[in-house]
Amino acid sequence: MNNKQICSRFEQAMGFFSQRWTGLVIYQLMNGPQRFCSIESAIGISGRVLSERLKDLESAGIVKREVFPETPVRIEYSLTEKGLSLQPIMKEIENWSQTWLKAEEVAE
Repeated sequence: MNNKQICSRFEQAMGFFSQRWTGLVIYQLMNGPQRFCSIESAIGISGRVLSERLKDLESAGIVKREVFPETPVRIEYSLTEKGLSLQPIMKEIENWSQTWLKAEEVAE
């Protein structure tokens, strides 16, 4: 890369995805629609932080929140078309981690 300046869109994207837990929430939702408690227990994230991340992802158009008018009310989160477009990127990061990160590096 000969650019001496980083593209502002790339910088914005990296800033968004560098927020703690954001990538893991997206990765977890690649398995399909899920309820809040399922995401929370699968990742091991606090409810407060998960709520913030889901709101951020929803406002960015990456996650869709669907409320089902049942008793009790059921809410599911899923990836939008924009969110699903991240699947190849997430899979490549997963492949890279399997190839280049050793188990002991991950545990630290």
